[in-house]
Amino acid sequence: MKIRDARDGDWERIWPFWQRIVRAGETYTWDPDTAEPEARALWTGPGRRVFVVTDDAEAIVATAYVKANYGGPAAAVANAGFMVDPAHGGHGYGRALAEHVLAEAEADGYRAMVFNAVVETNPAVRLWSSLGFTILGTVPDAYDHPRHGRVGLHIMHRALQGGSTGATPSG
Repeated sequence: MKIRDARDGDWERIWPFWQRIVRAGETYTWDPDTAEPEARALWTGPGRRVFVVTDDAEAIVATAYVKANYGGPAAAVANAGFMVDPAHGGHGYGRALAEHVLAEAEADGYRAMVFNAVVETNPAVRLWSSLGFTILGTVPDAYDHPRHGRVGLHIMHRALQGGSTGATPSG
C-alpha cells in the first residue's frame, strides 16, 4: 500500500467508486445523482488537498481530501472526506489513510478536524472514535437512509496536537 498526494489523471480512477458510494446513499449527504463535473468539484475543487491509496498493482483503492472547514480566523479547523472502494474494503486502507491525513493536516497547520455530517449508522463512526474523535452532537432524523429510514447526523471533532499558532494552513 502506498499513500500519496493525488495527481493529474487520478480522478478518472476515483470517479467510479465515488459514484458507487454516493449513489448507494448510505454515508454521504450529497445528491445520489451528482453528475461527474459536480462530483469532481466536490472532491478535488479549490482549497482541497487530495490523497490516494494505491495497492501493490497501483490501483487506487481509497481517497481522501482535507480542506479548511471554515474561513478567516477559524481557517485552522480542517474538514475531510474519505472513501474506500467497496471492492477493496477490509484491508486496513481506511485506517491507514485516516492516520496519514490526520498527520498531514497537523503538519499543514490545522489545529483540529471536524466532520459536519457523519451518518450515525456509518461503520466509520467506530474508526473515527478509535482515532480520538468525539461526537459533539447529533442532528436527529436528519438523513433519509435507504435501509434504516430516518437517522441522525453526528458532528464529530478531534484536536490535532501541534497545529498552527495563528498562520493560515497551507493547501
